[in-house]
Amino acid sequence: MPKDTKYVAKQPDENGFIAYSDADNAVWRDLVAQQQPSVNALAARAFLEGQKKLNLPTHRVPQCVEVSQVLTDLTGWKVEPVSALIGFSRFFKMLSECTFPAASFIRDRESFDYIEEPDIFHEIYGHTPLLTDARFAKFSQFIGKTGLVCDKADYAWLIRLYWFTVEFGLIKEGETIKALGSGLASSPSELGHAIHEPSVVRKPFDVIDILRTPYRIDINQPIYFVLESVDQLLETCQRDLLADIANARSLGLHAPTYPEKTNVSE
Repeated sequence: MPKDTKYVAKQPDENGFIAYSDADNAVWRDLVAQQQPSVNALAARAFLEGQKKLNLPTHRVPQCVEVSQVLTDLTGWKVEPVSALIGFSRFFKMLSECTFPAASFIRDRESFDYIEEPDIFHEIYGHTPLLTDARFAKFSQFIGKTGLVCDKADYAWLIRLYWFTVEFGLIKEGETIKALGSGLASSPSELGHAIHEPSVVRKPFDVIDILRTPYRIDINQPIYFVLESVDQLLETCQRDLLADIANARSLGLHAPTYPEKTNVSE
């Protein structure tokens, strides 16, 4: 997660509605038009079914209150607009309460194809379809509840499990690998990269392996983890993740498979 952003959060009115501009709505419309064909071809069945349940508008930015109405009826979840960046402690607390934090701004045209921080397109288009499914909703709440009881020093370890599943997870459907994660569904470049790029390493889902795998947020991932079925996430909800984190810590992080990020100064 980036430490700062150029974007300013948009504030909802007393009814929870945010006044998005015509330009904002046009960005949403064009992002959906660009992304949906790839999603139709490459996204997992669970994601596509979630999209159908939500029936998000394609011509304007959806309002969190209207998305929440559908989610609450299906899984008891809701979406709450937040500032562009929130800390891990608040993030985990909200997940534990079946509340998904949605950054309320939408990217500008300059960042149309790539934005480092999450925006409302990533949050709503990418995340909420899976939250219509009780299995993924349960897993997300489990991550949140674990975050409430783990040490702050372990946040970075725990978030890797969320990163490589909810954000950038893959799943097998028969003999085909499909994209599951929200970061893939909302990314114009990484969706195809995750499925088709020959250099990508696609590893079997393994909790300890995931906890030990470092990542960078500003590049297409060199490693993804592939679920055999959603049952593996439900089985993970029965694990003692605090013990898993302690185990992963004792083993240490894997060596990064990506170049180190450098700061170039003039």
